[in-house]
Amino acid sequence: MIQILLGGITRLSGSGLSITEWNPLMGFLPPLNELEWQHSFDQYKKIAQFQLLNAHFSLEDYKSIFFWEWFHRNWARFIGIAFLLPFIYFIIKGKIERKLILPIFVLFLLGLLQAIIGWLMVKSGLNDTDISVSHIRLAIHFISAIILLGYTLWLAFKLSLDHLKMRHRLQFSRLNSLILVLLFIQLIYGALMAGSHAALAAPTWPDMNGAIVPENILLQIFSIYQLTENLLTIQLVHRFLAYMICLLIILLYVRSSSWKINKHLSYIRTIPMLLVAIQVISGVTALLHSVNSDYKTYALFHQFIGMLLTISLLLLLFLNQKKT
Repeated sequence: MIQILLGGITRLSGSGLSITEWNPLMGFLPPLNELEWQHSFDQYKKIAQFQLLNAHFSLEDYKSIFFWEWFHRNWARFIGIAFLLPFIYFIIKGKIERKLILPIFVLFLLGLLQAIIGWLMVKSGLNDTDISVSHIRLAIHFISAIILLGYTLWLAFKLSLDHLKMRHRLQFSRLNSLILVLLFIQLIYGALMAGSHAALAAPTWPDMNGAIVPENILLQIFSIYQLTENLLTIQLVHRFLAYMICLLIILLYVRSSSWKINKHLSYIRTIPMLLVAIQVISGVTALLHSVNSDYKTYALFHQFIGMLLTISLLLLLFLNQKKT
């Protein structure tokens, strides 16, 4: 979760293209002297982001954006080490059940894949025409991180909550799963919104530049290109998915009323309701502030609540699948 938030800070601070090389092993070291700093800065000067956007940068300015990308990459390395060394040690000592080795190794592969996707995303902006990374690749990178988070949590739930026994089978797994699918798509569109700066196309609410649905935009929803490239279409989809998810979570809350028999389950069923309310409010606030310099704080908070909402629904689904 910290790594995903660091990714958000890296994007919002414009730091993502500051390191133009990928050195998985030795890249943990920052430039150690003035000559190395100047070399790194010179590499940055070759890309469009510097030439078209940050040509006024001094070396000190460059160091300030370098930090967040460097920290983001090193946190990924730290996660890898924190995973790999204990994993090898516990296998050697026979502390991991044989049936768990493959699922845990898949976790490592997902982390490795995420690192590769991250570099491919950065690479899309290392040229003399684009001032930022591809918003499509940004969305892929973000949703891959959410998948990694979800897989990690589901594995953790199975290891730590498997002893729990539900008193009876509850009939809302399909609704829960549907909401998670829609939320998955919504998170993709959240990343597309962020990467394309689609909020600036209609920074108003509840209308979109004076209309509930912009003229002629519904026809564009049937075009894959428009769904991923047209800023108004991206924002429209993001808005209406939010409304739909909000209504379905209210329905889920009603359908899970039998969980009131248990104090802890009652809290668990309430959390998605609270989080989706906060998420809608924070999303609208971020949208309305998108034309101001303080939008970054609201955008990061919106991303954070989106993660918590995903986690709460995953936990709800896991517990609902438990049988007596």
